[in-house]
Amino acid sequence: MANAFRLACVQVNAGNEIEPNLETASQLTRQAAAEGADFISLPECVALLEPDRAALLRKSATAADHPALKAFTALAGELGKWIHVGSLAVLSDDGRVANRTFLIDPQGSVTATYDKIHMFDVDLDGGESYRESNTYQPGDAAVMADLPWGAAGLTICYDVRFPALYTHLAEAGAHFIGVPSAFTRKTGQAHWHVLLRARAIETGCWVFAAAQCGDHAGGRQTYGHSLIVDPWGEIVAEAGETPGIIMAEIDPGRVEAARRSVPSLTNARAYAPVGATTREA
Repeated sequence: MANAFRLACVQVNAGNEIEPNLETASQLTRQAAAEGADFISLPECVALLEPDRAALLRKSATAADHPALKAFTALAGELGKWIHVGSLAVLSDDGRVANRTFLIDPQGSVTATYDKIHMFDVDLDGGESYRESNTYQPGDAAVMADLPWGAAGLTICYDVRFPALYTHLAEAGAHFIGVPSAFTRKTGQAHWHVLLRARAIETGCWVFAAAQCGDHAGGRQTYGHSLIVDPWGEIVAEAGETPGIIMAEIDPGRVEAARRSVPSLTNARAYAPVGATTREA
């Protein structure tokens, strides 16, 4: 198994203008690199958290022309670090945008992308409502990427409520799973920690979740509490509710140790679904 590495999660409070968001995220990324991070993970919607659909479409760009992607690829090459861009709004061909993760290597090249599969369409108490599917084109494929220390599964925010995706990534060989997020404050207070710890326990993977925090344009409130969780489900680093960074030493060997102790991935068995005839009368 590969040597240990230093992982940082950057927590931000993104607004609805790209340039100041890039300035803050880049500053914190530089800080994480200066403190020894080898791999730096950024939150969902790190460059733009825009509640107005028309404005979001106007401020988005194709991957080839996206100012944030250009900035982060240049930064990765300058710092010589892996940068996991939690997500950017990338124009798609159907009039919506893709909520897309980018994994950038230390030479500044994009090595993997992932489009968020599950859309957050919900009405919450107090009049808070979200319809991501009106704006975002959902992805349709799971993605795993090679890192120098093992394989990383790529997911985004609301995906964390769909454990089958995480089991699939672990069965496919993932050692680490990223969950960059802009979790609402209400649902975060109720479920954030238990969901991320559960995904780590079920898969025997390291789980890291860089998060948005604070109050945003349009009255949106996000929970913060970026987390790094080990394969046994223990929280090894946690942010508060303000911008900053968290850091942890990641030992890939703990993945196999956790899976030997609780071999649920190898003990899983196929079974007939509810209602299927499984035996003769």
